[in-house]
Amino acid sequence: MTSDTSNAPATARSGDHAAAAGDARRPLTGPWRFVPGFGRPTARFVHRWAIALLVSNVGIVATGGAVRVTASGLGCPTWPRCTDESFVPHGELGMHGAIEFGNRLLTFVLIVIAIATWVAVLRSAGAARRDKWLVTLIALGIPFQGVIGGITVLTQLNPWVVALHFLLSMALVSASTVLVYRMRPYPTPTAPDADAPSTATRRLGIYLAWLVYLVTWGTIYLGTVVTGSGPHAGDVDAPRNGLDPGNATQLHADAVFTLVGLAIAALVYARVFARPQQRSAVVFMLLLLLQGLIGFVQFATDLPIALVIAHMFGSAVLLIGATWQLLIARNPVAKESATKKADPLREPA
Repeated sequence: MTSDTSNAPATARSGDHAAAAGDARRPLTGPWRFVPGFGRPTARFVHRWAIALLVSNVGIVATGGAVRVTASGLGCPTWPRCTDESFVPHGELGMHGAIEFGNRLLTFVLIVIAIATWVAVLRSAGAARRDKWLVTLIALGIPFQGVIGGITVLTQLNPWVVALHFLLSMALVSASTVLVYRMRPYPTPTAPDADAPSTATRRLGIYLAWLVYLVTWGTIYLGTVVTGSGPHAGDVDAPRNGLDPGNATQLHADAVFTLVGLAIAALVYARVFARPQQRSAVVFMLLLLLQGLIGFVQFATDLPIALVIAHMFGSAVLLIGATWQLLIARNPVAKESATKKADPLREPA
């Protein structure tokens, strides 16, 4: 998911660019020529759709959190219909039915955005084959996520299935972050400058970034375990995972402390050896501290609804930060990158 073309031979990349440039000059045929913006979309156009896909994936996490903390997880008691007789909720289901049905409708909005992004990337002259595979996997993952959501309803909100539902959303957020990075209109050059770190030192930075990324995932997973043992079950009759909430919370806190230590190490590394990576390391540290503060306050105040939703939203944003930090570490930026011209294949037409 975090691979890039920066390690490919220069000749191979030049050949890819030449082929893409030839494709950009080739006149369109078929139905695409009748679709404004999707014929040969500009790099900025594609990038904006990638951002829209990322934002919508984060948004569905927040709305899913609202469904859970308002005990609306079974507001529509079955799936794919809302009730056995209807696809839409009726008055007797009340506000819980409206909240759950609204979240289901947002999935269709997300599917529309995913399809638009998929078409834009596939028609982009500057998109590599791996970009097309990535956006295809994201697009396929969204309806699959809807199926997992249906299974959570059919299993009466089994906490382990609910956790899987949330983690798949996190995977889509991380993958969408990679797509946004790779579809930037003006990618930064990857040629090292004179005082770039040595190969061994750069490898250390990549290892640190991977550790931060993986421990972020572990921390998020343990957060789902805490939620599965706590009061926000998604419905008053939903089962719990049977674990002691205090022990689960302590384990989650230990993972957070480990992540803080790794984030500090990554920040020190960037400050000493790789200045271009410093910004992403600082941003991740700030996001981590804010997320930790929200988590502490929500625990101390007995898990108010607003803070629980903010904490779930923060988890998605934190994963974006960890993913971006890893991408930056794997693709070092030269100091003079800000003054260099953009890749002509990614400039707007």
